[in-house]
Amino acid sequence: MTNTPAISLKSVHLTLGEGAGRVHILKGIDLDISKGTSVGLVGPSGSGKSTLLMVMAGLERSDEGTVVVAGSELGPLSEDQLARFRGRNVGIIFQSFHLVPNMTALENVAVPLELAGDASAFDKAKAELDAVGLGHRMHHYPAQMSGGEQQRVAVARALVVEPQILIADEPTGNLDERTGNQIVDLMFNAQRERGTTLVLVTHDPGLAERCDRMIRVRSGEIEETQSDALGEQQEVSA
Repeated sequence: MTNTPAISLKSVHLTLGEGAGRVHILKGIDLDISKGTSVGLVGPSGSGKSTLLMVMAGLERSDEGTVVVAGSELGPLSEDQLARFRGRNVGIIFQSFHLVPNMTALENVAVPLELAGDASAFDKAKAELDAVGLGHRMHHYPAQMSGGEQQRVAVARALVVEPQILIADEPTGNLDERTGNQIVDLMFNAQRERGTTLVLVTHDPGLAERCDRMIRVRSGEIEETQSDALGEQQEVSA
């Protein structure tokens, strides 16, 4: 693990909406996340934690400040360049799965590799489905699978590109507790085995406490950070 952060945000501001409806979502965020660590973003609804996650993933552009992910500054990149960057470096898992309904599990997992022109896309997709315990379901469509199985497909799709960064936004929000725990175990096992940096948003304190570090977000600012791995707690003034 090098000293260069996997993710570095400096003085990041983001405002969304138009006219009188404009809302200052992120307010001068400064944050470094070390390579190979797991980080839980927690905070009340509307605090800006999911927006912060989307900025890290390159799905939202900041108005001010710099965002450096996996060694690349995202601000100067065009939309096409951002898409290619995500395809190579970032795996994303959403609460609502976001699978393509008319594609099989195998086809859904292979999509990011096919878009990158990888000739072995389907072989790699099959291997990832085997790894998440769905080798027997690879030719099924999302509507033929349970919520837990669909999220396993989403995890396999996020991991198949061998990303440096794994982003998860409430990955267990639509699942029962037992199924959710299985998905969490999959993510943490993959993070440890592959040396991936994992950043997740969650309302579940137990899930956040499993991370190496917990970051609290309130009203678009980082209120405090906790690092269980280092035994440190730091208050960051707003």
